[in-house]
Amino acid sequence: MSSRKVISIGLVAALHALLGYAFITGLAFNVIKKVSSDLKTFDVQEAPPPKAAPPPPPPKTVQPPPPMVTPPPIVQVQTVTAPQVISVPTAPVIHEAAPVAPPAPPVSQAVRATPKGNFQSLMSTDDYPSSSLRNNEEGTVGYRLDVGTDGKVTGCQVTQSSGHPLLDDTSCRLLSRRARFNIGKDAAGNATTSVYNGRFTWKIPKD
Repeated sequence: MSSRKVISIGLVAALHALLGYAFITGLAFNVIKKVSSDLKTFDVQEAPPPKAAPPPPPPKTVQPPPPMVTPPPIVQVQTVTAPQVISVPTAPVIHEAAPVAPPAPPVSQAVRATPKGNFQSLMSTDDYPSSSLRNNEEGTVGYRLDVGTDGKVTGCQVTQSSGHPLLDDTSCRLLSRRARFNIGKDAAGNATTSVYNGRFTWKIPKD
């Protein structure tokens, strides 16, 4: 076979192959197009969940009827009429003036005569009678003094003896000479005489 025939046969074969390819390709495109046009797109929606059934209503409680209350008895209040007030004229009250109290009595200024100082200190060892010292005579003398308006002693009297007459007499003599008093006064404040009672003790001093 010549080369010219071989080329012709190749071209015929290639042409057939090209036509076949074109036919197959065009036919497949139309089929795909037709199939794609027949397809319809749509959204798939899920069905909503079923609604939950409402809970059953609570059972109705039957309340017992209220107890019968007996109404209180009707109390009839008796109307009390106020008594009629009759005004009676009263006699006028007469206030008598209270009697004037008498003036208070004047304050009493009466005071008793009081001694000036301690009478026990008016006598010293030198006043002790010598004979009483020799005889060891001791004792307490009770006395009463009369006091004048000037505070001086106007009289002395032994009311209780010491047991030794010399000591009694010495006591009255020294007291009458040395004792002094704050003067006494009566209720009006005037100087007056007084009486004073006291005791004096004689005791030998220890050497």
